[in-house]
Amino acid sequence: MPDSSPPLEIDYLIIGHVARDEAGDNARLGGTAAYAGVTARALGRNVGLVTSSGPGLDLQPLSDLELADLPSLRPTTFENRYEQNGRQQRLHALASPLGLKDVPAAWRTSPLIHLAPIAGEVDRSLVHAFPQAFLGVTAQGWLRQWDDAGQVSASSWTAIKDVLPSASAVVVSLEDLGSEWAAARAMAEQCRLLVVTDGAHGAMIFQRNEMRHVPAPVTQELDSTGAGDIFAAAFFINLAQTGDVWEAAGFATRLASASITVSGVSSINSLVAVHVAERQVVE
Repeated sequence: MPDSSPPLEIDYLIIGHVARDEAGDNARLGGTAAYAGVTARALGRNVGLVTSSGPGLDLQPLSDLELADLPSLRPTTFENRYEQNGRQQRLHALASPLGLKDVPAAWRTSPLIHLAPIAGEVDRSLVHAFPQAFLGVTAQGWLRQWDDAGQVSASSWTAIKDVLPSASAVVVSLEDLGSEWAAARAMAEQCRLLVVTDGAHGAMIFQRNEMRHVPAPVTQELDSTGAGDIFAAAFFINLAQTGDVWEAAGFATRLASASITVSGVSSINSLVAVHVAERQVVE
């Protein structure tokens, strides 16, 4: 018999590329959309993901998400090399761009929208497309540039100055801003709420001319990949639910810090379950 159940009502819509992340001889699923999408699902949201993956990318870790996957000849592909002076990154391939026409009509009423570019693939005009929603932006992919060889570097935040005021909250890393706190303070003047994550140092919250530090718990790092994406999903969901910036930032920081003790998208479900249970005990 055909399935007569009603279509799933999407309450966390994320738009951005999943990626093929290469490091040496190893390759795995990456991208903000993957890490944040799985985190949102683990936190109980019905997640719709608009992406373009291309052939050869294992999407099994995203099996609990609803996908609108645009065709592409190749997935967005990053090569990551970790050196003494930090990560060196090259962009080897870019999948199809993403705009409003690619978002299923039934998903456009989601109460929470997460724009998650990793390589400029998300149309910036989408910040104006969902006026009814809480709009979270992880701006990393709008803060990147690359040369003819694909070498990735930070670009000026001023290139997206016009889109920032439309977001309910913006999350970036200090690395995205070229490790310049002066850039973070200037960017914050254009945002309703800006969070700048800084790895083991935690996060800095900028809101209404106030700047406040949220420290991160001390943990043993195994793999920091995706920690900022996990932070963003947890932060957006909690903030949209409670309106409490500091509670949302505290929970998101603890979850992101714990995430660096494990590795890969597939580890997120069990990680979130433990932290949600611990939070309920405390409450």
